[in-house]
Amino acid sequence: MAKVALIGAAAGLVSIAALALGYHAGRTDLMASAPDKTAVTASTTDRTEIEGIVRNYLINNPEVMLEVQTALNTKQEAAQKEASTQVIGENKDKIFQSANDAVFGNPTGDVTIVEFFDYNCGYCKKALPDMDALLKSDPNLRFVMKEFPILGADSTRAHIVAKAFKAVMPEKYLEFHRDLLGGEGRATEASAMAIAVKLGANEAQIREKMNSPEITKSFQETYDLANNLSITGTPSYVVGTEVVPGALGADALAERISHIRNK
Repeated sequence: MAKVALIGAAAGLVSIAALALGYHAGRTDLMASAPDKTAVTASTTDRTEIEGIVRNYLINNPEVMLEVQTALNTKQEAAQKEASTQVIGENKDKIFQSANDAVFGNPTGDVTIVEFFDYNCGYCKKALPDMDALLKSDPNLRFVMKEFPILGADSTRAHIVAKAFKAVMPEKYLEFHRDLLGGEGRATEASAMAIAVKLGANEAQIREKMNSPEITKSFQETYDLANNLSITGTPSYVVGTEVVPGALGADALAERISHIRNK
């Protein structure tokens, strides 16, 4: 809350100072056009007077700064939502239908949730039961998983193994995903490979597939989409025409699914 207040104060000061300077400039222009020689002196003292008025007003009405910050946040959120909606509309196939991504649930479901995730994201781990609960309760839900390794080299290597496993044994990828994301400790190449082998994969085959340029291409596509959608953390969801950041929980996601269907 302290950080928000400071940001609000800064925004308020900038906004009000800008108004004051505009007022000052307007008065200076008027004075410059007047024949009265005292205009120059008056314009010099106006700035000090205006600054004093602004300072006293802010001290006596600090809530103004919070109002300015709230208005700024609302404006920025609206602009970001509009930009995201446009990006989603222009990249529907890459977001919802990419062959690079795993699809859980009903492949022909009437509503799709896209999740950007990292195997070492603690919040993604907490969100795993949310996905399972939604898939269990909603037979018409389609869940698209976008592997988005952003938490260091271990994440990258674990996701490379995951991509290779998906290519070799796609029918067991959901089980692999649950084991790796739901496991204890940090996901690494070694831990991912151990799960792959446990599920019946041939390690040599997996390692050969790990060198495929298609894996790098797949990650780059996801990074580009995330950048265009202003997604900087995991988990982040795309639901309909909306980007939803954070682990909201099954109930909040279910509300958004219901909203899409009602529309």
